[in-house]
Formats: sequence, structure tokens, C-alpha cells
Amino acid sequence: MQAVLPWQANGSLIRQNGQTIGSALIGQNFEGPQYFIPRPSALSPRPYTQDTSGASNLGPTNKTLLANVKQRVAAYLKAYGPGPVPADAVTASGSGLDPDISLENALRQAPAVANARHLSAVTVIALVENMAHHPFLGIIGTAHVNVLKLNLALEHLPAS
Repeated sequence: MQAVLPWQANGSLIRQNGQTIGSALIGQNFEGPQYFIPRPSALSPRPYTQDTSGASNLGPTNKTLLANVKQRVAAYLKAYGPGPVPADAVTASGSGLDPDISLENALRQAPAVANARHLSAVTVIALVENMAHHPFLGIIGTAHVNVLKLNLALEHLPAS
């Protein structure tokens, strides 16, 4: 595998200035309005730690799950304004370490991130769309964006 797919075989590590800062395969916790926020992690109290993965194991009618989703919907609407709330913005992934968010989720977050960074919303939306991965053959999978790569790319945008 190393000879054919060395980047993948070595963990899809992302480096910046000679330092490993993460993997394209494992989500990281970002907080603050200047960052795109990943999916909620079911891993508590330490979300997005590389030494643990797992789901909440709460079923769709579980009161705790329903309360968590309701709270996340309210927080999302407060942060990003009225409108549809993408499912991946309020539900945790099965592993608790999902590195991607839906394109819909990233586009909803883009104006707030742009505002926090004093950037043009058009510029940040264009970055999101440029970094999006679309369904294979146009039908297999969903459009999504890697949160770590997107947040790193933000650092290279010139201020408006």
C-alpha cells in the first residue's frame, strides 16, 4: 500500500510549516465564530480526541438524544440565523470523529464565518464551493467539505 498510496497509508496527515496538525480522516474540534464548526461529537466530555471513537448508542426516540438535538438546533439557529438546519449540524456521526460536514452546512455557516473574519461572504462562499467534494458520478454520496482543510484555507484568504 505504501508504494501505491503513500499519503493514505501514512494516515492522510496534514502538515503546515513542517508540523503535523491533523489528519484529513479524523475530525477536529473547532470553536468560535471565526471557524467552520464540525458535526457534533458523541464523545463527551472530550470531543474529537484521536484516542477514542464511538457513537452515543441513543435510539431515535431516546429522550436524551431528542433533548440534545433540540438544544443543538436552537444553538445553530442562534449562530447562523433563521433557515433550514442541516441534519449533520445537529446529529453526531457514528464514529464521533467525522472530518466532513455537508456542503449545505458549510454554506449556511459561511456568512457568519466571513463576518467574524472581516471577509466578504462571497469570498468565503466561493472557497467553500471550491473545496467541496461532490457525489461520485453525480449520484453516489453527498456533497461535503473537510472542516480541517477548509479552516486552514481560511487562513490564506486576504482580509477585505
